[in-house]
Amino acid sequence: MKLQVSELPLGKPQQTRRKTPKIAPLIALTVLLTIPLYYPSFRDSSKKLTEESKAYESLQDSAEDMIQPSSHLEYLAPPVKEEINQPCSGEAERCESSEGGDDTVVQRHVSSPVGRRNVKGRRTKARRAKRDVVHRRDYVREENTKQKFESGHNDDRIETLRSKVADQDKCDLFTGEWVPNPEGPYYTNETCNAIQEHQNCLKFGRPDTGYLQWRWKPDDCELPIFDPVQFLELVRGKSIAFVGDSVARNHMQSLVCLLSRTSTPVDLSHPLDQNKRYEFNEHDFNISMFWSPYLVHTDKTDPDDEKRPFNLHLDELNLNWTTKVAFYDYVIISAGHWFFRPTYFYLNRRLVGCLYCPETEVNHLKASFSYRRAFRTALRAINEASDFVGVAFLRTFAPSHFEGGPWDKGGDCVRTAPFRRNETSLEDYSLEMYLIQLEELRIAQKADKRNGGTKFRLFDATKPMLLRPDGHPSKYGHLQGLNQSFANDCVHWCLPGPIDSWNDFLQQLLKIEV
Repeated sequence: MKLQVSELPLGKPQQTRRKTPKIAPLIALTVLLTIPLYYPSFRDSSKKLTEESKAYESLQDSAEDMIQPSSHLEYLAPPVKEEINQPCSGEAERCESSEGGDDTVVQRHVSSPVGRRNVKGRRTKARRAKRDVVHRRDYVREENTKQKFESGHNDDRIETLRSKVADQDKCDLFTGEWVPNPEGPYYTNETCNAIQEHQNCLKFGRPDTGYLQWRWKPDDCELPIFDPVQFLELVRGKSIAFVGDSVARNHMQSLVCLLSRTSTPVDLSHPLDQNKRYEFNEHDFNISMFWSPYLVHTDKTDPDDEKRPFNLHLDELNLNWTTKVAFYDYVIISAGHWFFRPTYFYLNRRLVGCLYCPETEVNHLKASFSYRRAFRTALRAINEASDFVGVAFLRTFAPSHFEGGPWDKGGDCVRTAPFRRNETSLEDYSLEMYLIQLEELRIAQKADKRNGGTKFRLFDATKPMLLRPDGHPSKYGHLQGLNQSFANDCVHWCLPGPIDSWNDFLQQLLKIEV
């Protein structure tokens, strides 16, 4: 039986109502006189939050409602999945969330009355259980409808953002399909020495080769296959810098391999150095790789162990690359999977949160918190580099393709052909990261235009690479049969492999700039 607020449990003696003490009016008057003394501090606090919000919103165009990055306070309180709208009522009730995948429902509990056995209560409990089954059914139906709506809403949001950051006067290179290309590949592990072992799928016995024979076909135009002779003429007397993590290096190595078909580069980097530099002296052209997986200033919690958490100073520049960006004509900036590692977040040299840290007294934040702020700081550094007169490409997030489990629980990528575009879609963290990049690129472009520049371009690798679950090394990044356990690699890309198409894109993007 549901208890009304005025009811008391059975078996408990009825209490007489106490008379109100005469001193009560005096206490109430004191409280009323005290509140105004504290009200100014409340008002000032509210004013401060409003000013911070306005300062952030000044970066955005008020007419563009689709671009609404979260505020700092929203980061500190990650959104909680909404539950069905059945608020509890009455003092004797409490609500609990019972999570079971998509069948999350609100279970309502009523405290049993004290005293004699409650027969009516058992009948009420049975009716409530039956009602909960109906609620669960309704909730699942609503969730399915909601997911379909959100999927369509996300597609619309993505296309709106892309239309704002891409050059609408040119063909959209990044919307299309993978089509067969029997002429591939254009190099092998025997003709290029820039391939690292963990990407050398041919060397370590990958049995299928169909993943090598696809090319990207945009919907509304043609994308020519990479031509090393033409490319070297485009970049004669120029330089390209890659800034990012191991996937950025993966891209650079693909470019070096493709160019090695016609010109032999000089490798000026130390074998153990994460930073790389290649020079093509005949064309006065050089390629550099700046290792910066977090894009911003970082330091290690343990200087001797790179597997330990990093400290990310999200508002401080990584001087390793930001002080050199002015020396390059083209900069390709990217970052991704490192942001899911355990990390501590600092702003103004103050610890503001962490990801996967053991400390309970530290704010536990999402990876998107650091991802957004790192890109904002990095793109601001390029905007503020007055000596940089080149073009910066933001290469978007390349999704991983683990199936059957996460990377550390046996997840693998064993497909041997691309998806069609209607067979998969961006979701979860991949969607979130992609949207953050588009939003931050838009903010950087608007700040750049206010300064009279046109520095930033979109290099959208996300849409094409979402469709290539077949292009990862999986277990073919090391010798087979070793008595060791290795996680399957569904993050990096085989060389040669689908990532070579990124240089088809790069060649076309540089043609537009020239």
